[in-house]
Amino acid sequence: MIFKDYYKILGLESCKVTNEEIRVAYRDQAKKYHPDVIGRDNFSEERFKDINEAYKVLSNITTRKKYDRMWNMHVGRRKVNVNNKKAKGTFSGDVMNMFFGINNTSSSANKKVTRAIEPIRGEDVETQIDVSIYEAFFGMEKKISLRTVNGKMKTFTVKIPAGIRNGEKIRLLGQGKAGENGGKNGDLFVKINLKDDKKFKIMGNNIYTNIYLTPWEAALGAKIDVSAIDENISLLVPQGIESGEKITIPNKGYKDGQGGRGELVAEVKIMIPKHLTSDEKELFNKLSKTSNFKPREIYS
Repeated sequence: MIFKDYYKILGLESCKVTNEEIRVAYRDQAKKYHPDVIGRDNFSEERFKDINEAYKVLSNITTRKKYDRMWNMHVGRRKVNVNNKKAKGTFSGDVMNMFFGINNTSSSANKKVTRAIEPIRGEDVETQIDVSIYEAFFGMEKKISLRTVNGKMKTFTVKIPAGIRNGEKIRLLGQGKAGENGGKNGDLFVKINLKDDKKFKIMGNNIYTNIYLTPWEAALGAKIDVSAIDENISLLVPQGIESGEKITIPNKGYKDGQGGRGELVAEVKIMIPKHLTSDEKELFNKLSKTSNFKPREIYS
């Protein structure tokens, strides 16, 4: 029986290689010895068949494990040169017959090539795009441009569904790297990078924002308009509210993916005017003289 060193056939020196290295090695050897590359006169059907046979065995986890045990016995341990020559102590039966039940007897030299190169699926490609909270909430189409393997720029239209989450990926079928030998193209995965803006931030299903109050609105209470992501809301601010307190508005947050929405959480910021008119100064002076409010005594 002839033992074939499938790793050597694929141009690999050892069995300690990854599946990706096997795939790349197969692709290189299949291209190198393809009749369209080297010409029909120099083409070896037997070598071409060995390349495909090697890839079939080594690309399958189960058959590769079985083969590796034999490889270690014939090559790894004994360092035997098994360059398709007979060796003593080899096993009986054809290698492919052992693994797949296939009789791999060679066809006549004049027979045309009947076995094509294994199709190889193209690699997937991943990129990311920045999306605002508004764009993610309402959904939209965005165009992205990527440089292809041949150096040319290609523009893709990405349909962003309403309510998409940060880190989610949109799959564009067949828009990755081209397949080889009739294999399918890979896919393009577009990862969403959801960006906070000056007005809104998202945490889970909730949207966070700030509301800015004057000292007298905070002290007396007020009716104000608050911007949610999709509408303006009339809000009653209770009197005596302090900076840092939060007002929660249900069902005005981000979409929860089940037809509902989270909360809009508005944090109070009391703003002090930096420039006062003479009338305002007079009012504040009058307030300071008449008010009994002493926060340092209360909170210290």
